[in-house]
Amino acid sequence: MSLIDKPVFNSKISSENVTSKEKWLGYLIGPAGALLINAMLAQGFLNVFYTDELGLSGVWGGMFLVIFPVLSKILDAITNVVMGTIIDKKITTQGKARPWLLRAIPLVSVCGVLLYLVPLRASQNIQVIWIILSYNLYYCFAFTMYNISHMMMVPLSTRNDEQRSKLAVFNNVANITITGILVALLFPMLVLPRIKGNINAWITVMCAVSIAMLPVMLLEYYYTKERVTLEGGGKQETVTDSHTFKEKIKVCLTTKNWWILVVFWLFYWSGQLTRSNAMTYYANWVLGKTYADGITQTLLNVIGGLPMGIGIFLVYPISKKLGKARTTYLGFTLCVIGDIITFLFPDNLPVVLAGQFILNIGIVPAAYVFPALMAGVLDEMEAKCGFRCDGPGTGVINSMNTIAVGLSIGILNLMIRGYIQPQFNAAGECLTTQPAGVLRAIVWAFVGINIFIHIFLAVILRFLDVEKKLPDIQKKLGVGEDNE
Repeated sequence: MSLIDKPVFNSKISSENVTSKEKWLGYLIGPAGALLINAMLAQGFLNVFYTDELGLSGVWGGMFLVIFPVLSKILDAITNVVMGTIIDKKITTQGKARPWLLRAIPLVSVCGVLLYLVPLRASQNIQVIWIILSYNLYYCFAFTMYNISHMMMVPLSTRNDEQRSKLAVFNNVANITITGILVALLFPMLVLPRIKGNINAWITVMCAVSIAMLPVMLLEYYYTKERVTLEGGGKQETVTDSHTFKEKIKVCLTTKNWWILVVFWLFYWSGQLTRSNAMTYYANWVLGKTYADGITQTLLNVIGGLPMGIGIFLVYPISKKLGKARTTYLGFTLCVIGDIITFLFPDNLPVVLAGQFILNIGIVPAAYVFPALMAGVLDEMEAKCGFRCDGPGTGVINSMNTIAVGLSIGILNLMIRGYIQPQFNAAGECLTTQPAGVLRAIVWAFVGINIFIHIFLAVILRFLDVEKKLPDIQKKLGVGEDNE
């Protein structure tokens, strides 16, 4: 018996159907811990820490913050696929993804601390080395291990499409609550104005968050269950999957719907993260009256959070009636309208807020239903070949998110080359003015690029047909229609 098979690591969930405790603790509160740590990075605040606090905008002629994130994310994309393959290899009494959740959780917390513990008294070269090592340790190792296993949990939780859809909603409510309220709303309103220009305060806050979220993350491990993995009773000891990576990736590469999700995920997150990374700069320099005023970015995020909150109650019944892909497609048409309104009047606060409200209504379906669509495609591949391809299938899709992180940061920093590190007087007032070219680039990064991305996403979703196939897929897999 391996260590992970011991009773102390048993799931607290034993029901054959999804329970309320599972939804709330395993798929809402538990993931919020890791999502909070990651959102402090992905919302652009880590890049602000590098540019505004450490003053690294000019390193390597301004190219360090352009090249380094992209190269790191290429490596991260590779480790995503490798990690997915490793997870697929062994099944224990705890499942195949959950054991890796348990391994990843303390690593995410520790590496989250290391990202901000940059040696302030060291030379700039030493700081750059520390950043490269800590960044890759977090993204290429710790968070990759967590995120791949986390993404597998909805597809592996149950074969019942209705239950999976509900878990997908809870899973994304966690993401929206953390990124849309705690980080995107409260941080710029309550925290950022108090720590701006104080690098020690930045380090203290970010390290405290990483440590405090450790026990929260453990809830995801203990209050989830892999019913699909453990079909047949779940009493087996550790076993090895005999199907090779080559066999599984071949199935993925020959499945049209899987390709659509891969392309969709890459472009969706490239647009979302470029906008997210640019938001603080946009609020500080284009839309706000003063740097980090604590109001402008909060208003932007309130407008973003309202539709997401409403969407919790509306997206499930609408997608059930119209279909997940069609609902998402219609949502992107609203995104384009909101993008154009914002782009035409980028410094007019009331107009921008109206445009962002329309955009965020449109983005709701994509934010909530993707895990359920991915679960359907993984079932489609199993029905076609007779074995699960969760590891490579999920790993490659998640690597698109990974590549998007690097691309979005690299694109932003390339566009705003010439950015000037802000300087403050004794009263904490910003004395810096950014060049006109930098301001235009910030507007394009925040909204202009997404006009084209959202049009493209609306088009490719017209070709996704997994929902039409799902009844036949489930029949072939022997899933009972009365499983609730």
